Amino acid sequence: MKSILPLKSKPFIIAFLLFCTTSVYAQRTINDVMDSTTVNHLLIISKKYGSLSFSGYLQPQYQVAQSNGTLAEYQGGNFGEYTSNRFRLRRGRLRADYMLMDDNNNPSTYFVLQFDGTEQGVNVRDFWGRYYENKWKLLYVTLGLSGRPFGNELQLSSAGREAPERGRMSQILMRTERDLGVTFTFNPRWKNAKLKNFVFDAGVYNGQGLAGPAEFDNSKDFIFRLSHKPYIIKSIPLSIAGGISTLQGGLNHRLPVSYKMEQQNQVWQMVKDSSANTINAVAPRRYYGADVQFATTSKSWKTELRAEVISGLQTSTATTSATPGSYPVDSKSIPLPYYTRNFSGAYVTFVQTLNSTDNQFILKYDCYDPNTKVRGMGVNANQGLTAADVRFDTFGFGFLHHFNPHFKAVIYYDVIKNESTEISGYETDRKDNVFTLRTQFYF
Repeated sequence: MKSILPLKSKPFIIAFLLFCTTSVYAQRTINDVMDSTTVNHLLIISKKYGSLSFSGYLQPQYQVAQSNGTLAEYQGGNFGEYTSNRFRLRRGRLRADYMLMDDNNNPSTYFVLQFDGTEQGVNVRDFWGRYYENKWKLLYVTLGLSGRPFGNELQLSSAGREAPERGRMSQILMRTERDLGVTFTFNPRWKNAKLKNFVFDAGVYNGQGLAGPAEFDNSKDFIFRLSHKPYIIKSIPLSIAGGISTLQGGLNHRLPVSYKMEQQNQVWQMVKDSSANTINAVAPRRYYGADVQFATTSKSWKTELRAEVISGLQTSTATTSATPGSYPVDSKSIPLPYYTRNFSGAYVTFVQTLNSTDNQFILKYDCYDPNTKVRGMGVNANQGLTAADVRFDTFGFGFLHHFNPHFKAVIYYDVIKNESTEISGYETDRKDNVFTLRTQFYF
């Protein structure tokens, strides 16, 4: 929900009444803007100078891991060496939105600033502006620190997402979801436009996102996404939406050494490439994804199914498949070489509303294979492989209850399975399942 604060002082009483009566606005995606109903109310209060609104949410949670020191980076963070349970403030967000309308009541300029505060510190999460072209109503451009327009799960806001965290695949490939850059969005916005339900995003971003302090090389990520807004099949009734995405980017080598998978004597292994030509060459990051979302249109006993698959090439280091936030170095600040792997991943999320919209049952499966060239006992150190090449499958299930329009809670259990390999510590499945009890206050 968004509470309203006009910039003009005269209609203060009207603003206060709107603050008290405006319906809850659930932020669905990280790049959401105010809906038209809210904007229309705001225009009554302050048409000349624009309108300002605030929203926020708080996520206190309690977690129990299967063993001390569980590596639960993708369930909200690793546990301490001697710890298997903890209280955490997973997120604490405060967001300000500003919208300016033109003389014809069309969105003209939009501005967002969002902070995240937890026991670990305070950080900026969103800081972007958007300009709407209103002559032809075909284009708008978003600049600053914003969500990257790739896939579906990355777009879903943690305020409205049913499962506590995004899947391992999403977190590894697109750490922190946001990045600095620019996105051009083509979407016809006049009433009878034949293509008004199609959206094409073309973005250019630094690449490291919020995982690092600043851009560290000259390579950029070029992201393209073609999507279709929900289409309702009235005879069922069912809505369907989806899209296809690609990321074309990379990382600049600083060393005359790199590693990639090659087949030698019918065995796939990580092979060293030493060449002076490698310096300043681009180690590829190539992602190709497709996603689809189904949902029944009934409010009671509503069913939702969301699925997404991504595959391609990922460049990182010997010990991790995650996109680096800064150039990788060892403990003595000596630069490390890049490793390039073929990867694939997917997830399926099923959400069933139980009669009342206040109760939802959640099932989710996600998988991520960082190196599709090898599997099982073929993952071993003799072939130059590490824990970064181990596949993980996660089965999650939970129950979410809305106590009132400003408070909800979810109980959720992640069953995490790694493949059995010859890598030390991953010979059998690790005991790293995690139980989460999360509450959320929001306004």
